[in-house]
Amino acid sequence: MLIAIAAVLIGLILLIWSADRFVDGASVTASHLGMSPMLIGLTIVAFGTSAPEILVSAMAALDDAPGLAIGNAIGSNIANLALVLGATALVSPLPIKGNLVRVELPILTLATMGAGIVLLDYYLDAIDSGLLLLGLVVCLYLFKRFQQDYSQETSQDKKEPLAKMSLKVGIVWLLVGLVLLALGSRILVGGAVYIATSLGVSKMIIGLTIIAIGTSLPELAASIMSARKGQHGIALGNVIGSNIFNLLGVMAIPALISPVVIEADALWRDYGLMLMLTLFILTLGFQARRGGHISRPMGGLLLLIYVMYMFLLYTIAR
Repeated sequence: MLIAIAAVLIGLILLIWSADRFVDGASVTASHLGMSPMLIGLTIVAFGTSAPEILVSAMAALDDAPGLAIGNAIGSNIANLALVLGATALVSPLPIKGNLVRVELPILTLATMGAGIVLLDYYLDAIDSGLLLLGLVVCLYLFKRFQQDYSQETSQDKKEPLAKMSLKVGIVWLLVGLVLLALGSRILVGGAVYIATSLGVSKMIIGLTIIAIGTSLPELAASIMSARKGQHGIALGNVIGSNIFNLLGVMAIPALISPVVIEADALWRDYGLMLMLTLFILTLGFQARRGGHISRPMGGLLLLIYVMYMFLLYTIAR
């Protein structure tokens, strides 16, 4: 048991460190390609910080633990909306600009509802995975389509280098980070599956808590650092893009390997909370579309919701 716990801790540390290197490398590479801060957050940084979830999901499916993979995807999205946005808003209130309300948040809401429709029969197969991945492609196309709007609306953000490194060094860290992400996710999943089996705790609960928080730490670090540097477009785009990758990419992976039966709790309790949080953020956006922001008190409320959710899961797991 001690070895398994150590494996989880080592895996988490490796995931966090390698994800940070991956994000730096990806951001530098993208900025040299002329991508705007919001688009970088929605695509490159979002993919980089979602890489732990993607790799954990694949490893979990290969280890015959699909419930852990689905729990990781949904739990990570809940952590992104409540923990990451809440903590980031406490550090620096997040301005909500017009294009965020017109494009990104509606796309996230539609992706969340679409994924819910796919989950309604409590079953995921290769056809469902294909539909989810097709939705991901459509979302990426829409983000690219509206890149000019991102550039115009983020032009007033404080200009600060995303990472102080050359393009060549950025590419090296991009590749090294990806390899270490794969290694860290393998170690993490192995330890978590052993702990869940030994304690008789549902693998879904393990995915919703330990794994979800661990794989959301890169999003938390990237969003807080981006907000501190005045790159609010990256901070918000990171969360929105990461959630879309989790819903349409991470959840599709297990079913590509083998069909997955979804627990009822995952749909009504966990997916339900994720949908409500998404609609809550969308409502905040519409209320603040004329120069508003996610304030510190609102960030505190989101954190409180997350703490209450963790307490509920702890009570269920006892």
